[in-house]
Amino acid sequence: MKRKQIGMLIFLAVIVVLLFVTANTPGVVTDPENYQCSVYATVFALLPPVIAIGLALITKEVYTSLLAGIITGGLLYSNFNLELMIGTIFFQEDGGMVYKLADAWNVGILVFLVMLGILVSMLNKAGGSAAFGKWASKHIKTRIGAQISVMVLGILIFVDDYFNCLTVGSVMRPVTDRHKVSRAKLSYIIDATAAPVCIIAPISSWAAAVTSSVPEDAGINGFAVFLQTIPYNLYAILTLVMVLLVTVLRVDFGPMKKHEMNAIAGDLFTTPGRPYEGNEEEAVNDKAHVLDLILPVAVLIASCIVAMVYTGGFFDGASFVDAFAASDASVGLVLGGAVTLVFTFIYYMMRDVLSFEEFAKCIPEGFQSMIAPILILTMAWTLSGMTNLLGAKYFVADLVANSASAMQGFLPMIIFLVAAFLAFATGTSWGTFSILIPIVIGVFPEGQMMVISIASCLAGAVCGDHCSPISDTTIMASAGGHCEHVNHVVTQLPYVLVVGSVCMVGYLLIGILKAAGLDAVVWLTLPVCIVILCAVLCVIRAKTGGKEEI
Repeated sequence: MKRKQIGMLIFLAVIVVLLFVTANTPGVVTDPENYQCSVYATVFALLPPVIAIGLALITKEVYTSLLAGIITGGLLYSNFNLELMIGTIFFQEDGGMVYKLADAWNVGILVFLVMLGILVSMLNKAGGSAAFGKWASKHIKTRIGAQISVMVLGILIFVDDYFNCLTVGSVMRPVTDRHKVSRAKLSYIIDATAAPVCIIAPISSWAAAVTSSVPEDAGINGFAVFLQTIPYNLYAILTLVMVLLVTVLRVDFGPMKKHEMNAIAGDLFTTPGRPYEGNEEEAVNDKAHVLDLILPVAVLIASCIVAMVYTGGFFDGASFVDAFAASDASVGLVLGGAVTLVFTFIYYMMRDVLSFEEFAKCIPEGFQSMIAPILILTMAWTLSGMTNLLGAKYFVADLVANSASAMQGFLPMIIFLVAAFLAFATGTSWGTFSILIPIVIGVFPEGQMMVISIASCLAGAVCGDHCSPISDTTIMASAGGHCEHVNHVVTQLPYVLVVGSVCMVGYLLIGILKAAGLDAVVWLTLPVCIVILCAVLCVIRAKTGGKEEI
């Protein structure tokens, strides 16, 4: 009780100090274009995401952790004026929550989330999920087969990471549940085959984002450079190798091992937090067929791809690749989701596996099932906005620019580390490489070193984004796997760190080979890294004893 009283006294003292500061400082920004807070572009600009991420990992509670980070960012931006802080958090045009929710791209993603929730509810009520699960249980006999199937489907859906996360989870969750694969492991495989696949897929929304990050005045074909970076994107390739190896070798470590052992014993969640448990009941329908799931999902994939190239001008004469490069993924996903819902409704009514009353119930149920990811996404976007208002990206960019000339031999590794940290702190890959790629091109305007450095930037951005609790892709993977968000973050973090460490060695090796003038053998780095990763996992397996297979 004394500890609580001391805590409350400290809290009240802080409020009194903030009220004093508020009374003696302006509560509005009179010149928004020239306003800068006292910590702008300093190391303190990274404090909000550090606080949010640290609290999330310590307390295992994501909502209040994100809120604490947002409040910290608002206080720093307002120079501790409470009135200005509140206005900043909600109404600042470049980072406030209201403006983040008013952004057309963000709203499109939220609408697609709700549409997918409705679709999943329809699949369950019509019995399509149960029918597919029964069919898959006859053809997928083992836990290894179930996990490999998730990986394969994740690789096949390479168009967009959001689309990948939610679709793969919806389709494969009944299969992994039947083979007692933990929700944490399912979410990890989904996450590991989302951004890492998209960043090496020439036809994807990520390829378009990388292409657009190349400055127009650089005289460089951005798409051609992107293609050249694929063999040097060590993190993306090694992550896929990692998923394959941990599945085939049956090696799990860290918190994931506990989740997997509990899943084998019958507990797919391990922790009390089960935010989607009430939305997972599968109806048993004698009329249901496996096509009742496969056909709507196939229509979803096809309609989203067509809608994305439509937004990029494919039907106005643009080539398929150019249309993808110019596509609006948010609009495309909403259009594809709407077409799929209409198709599925008509198809189920004709098949007589779903009544109109049941369809009507799917709408609020689908929305309800997506409340958790919507809340987390909203706060993650706001936290990212606060971090940008504090100039964190400029602080990190200056670090890279200042160290570039002095440490060119180590630059690929340095860029990888800086990109990973920036993506981890801000929760965005696209923002990271849009900042760093122009800097890299400024240091290496042409040649193989430019390609390698851009590849290390892309690899680091995906690495940091992959394990960041405030990353939208991480949040989507949790939603797709119906896993408690903090569980997903904590269990996959050791896996990301292992792959990231091997990548650091790889990029250091590339720098050494380049410095020694051995440009012709730089390609050996990837196979060397794969061998190192295999050796590390074998050692971990020997230390942990693997795990029992059923």
